Amino acid sequence: MTCWYEGPLAAFDTETTGVDVETDRIVSAAVVVQDAPGTRPRAVRWLVNPGVPVPESATAVHGLTDEHLQRNGRWPAPVMHEIAEELAGHAALHRPLVVMNAPFDLTLLDRELRRHRASSLDRWFEAAPLLVLDPRVLDKHLDRYRKGRRTLTDLCAHYEVALEGAHDAGADALAALEVVRALGRRFATRLERLTPAQLHTLQTTWHAAQARGLQAWFTRSGTPETVNQDWPLRPELPTAA
Repeated sequence: MTCWYEGPLAAFDTETTGVDVETDRIVSAAVVVQDAPGTRPRAVRWLVNPGVPVPESATAVHGLTDEHLQRNGRWPAPVMHEIAEELAGHAALHRPLVVMNAPFDLTLLDRELRRHRASSLDRWFEAAPLLVLDPRVLDKHLDRYRKGRRTLTDLCAHYEVALEGAHDAGADALAALEVVRALGRRFATRLERLTPAQLHTLQTTWHAAQARGLQAWFTRSGTPETVNQDWPLRPELPTAA
């Protein structure tokens, strides 16, 4: 029987106006699907005119300018609907969805749906649950004592995955997918008997433990920062934009 990391996987990634999930906006997104290792991936891409200025600091990361997005981007409302519909389609097929640092991208999508569609991301998965594989959470749990950063670029280097065109949503999604496959093979004895549904549940616990550890480190170092323990989606805040 084919292990989940050798079977069909989808991956989701966004590029945004910043790093605040409550106020920042999606400017591009992609879903990449690969049926098996080595097969040609398929990608669906979206370019969004967010309706707000794109800070120069964000443009410096992903290269998307206000002018380009105003000329070529679509309005957010139909795009957010299409993205949620795409993700729900993969959930209906029980196809795992790879999302690097899932609470960021999925929470941003949820807030955009609330902002532009008077909806929420959870509503799309009432019939079939979303099965998320977060390479950041998996790597930190399975290789917890390895020193160094664990950005997507770092994980690609560690697992020998090519990352061409970093900070393009499609390129990042594909790289994250390949990292999960590589991670699955490296830790096969610990992962091959677990289903994606079981892993989804386990990652909720693993992420919470990782967040508590980071919070303790911030407290010891005097850093006034709060680490959210929710995964893969943060609950709505009353003050969300």
